[in-house]
Amino acid sequence: MIKLENQKITPIHFIPKFCSQCGHPLEKKFIEAESCERLFCFNCKTISYLNPKIVAGVIAKKDEKIFLLKRGIEPQKGAWTYPAGFVELGESVAEGAARETKEEIGLDVRVGQAIGVYSYSDAGVVVVVYRAEVIGGELHTCLETSEVKQFGASEIPWDQLAFRSTHDALNDWLKLEKEIE
Repeated sequence: MIKLENQKITPIHFIPKFCSQCGHPLEKKFIEAESCERLFCFNCKTISYLNPKIVAGVIAKKDEKIFLLKRGIEPQKGAWTYPAGFVELGESVAEGAARETKEEIGLDVRVGQAIGVYSYSDAGVVVVVYRAEVIGGELHTCLETSEVKQFGASEIPWDQLAFRSTHDALNDWLKLEKEIE
């Protein structure tokens, strides 16, 4: 956690020490126009903003069941979630969600409607979750995934879910499913 003057505590796992533009050390500076303190490079006069990263995921459905994976890495190793990961430059959020699904569980998906956008003041990410239809691929695990399993709506392991966003997105998915029925 870092606290800059006149700002709330900002949770962050990585606080830059050096300017991304020129490599010089960053220092705190009160930015008059923003009425708060920011990390600043006095060499190239660049403000280093502390912004969340975008995570994209899907709740993929086939034969009336969804695919969840058991995390094989920290954070939350051993807990269940949907396929998701950081969006890369050069891809849309939906493309990132489809790529992560292929990487983590081996399935090709057709990304559909957004289920929701999940952000919390104590987390350094914004999570965008979509509905998806499985259109191919071969189920597998990888370094990040220790197990993959299909769950019906009544079988979701609510007490073993990885993140708050996992819980919230699955709840929102269930609400959408009920609207469709």
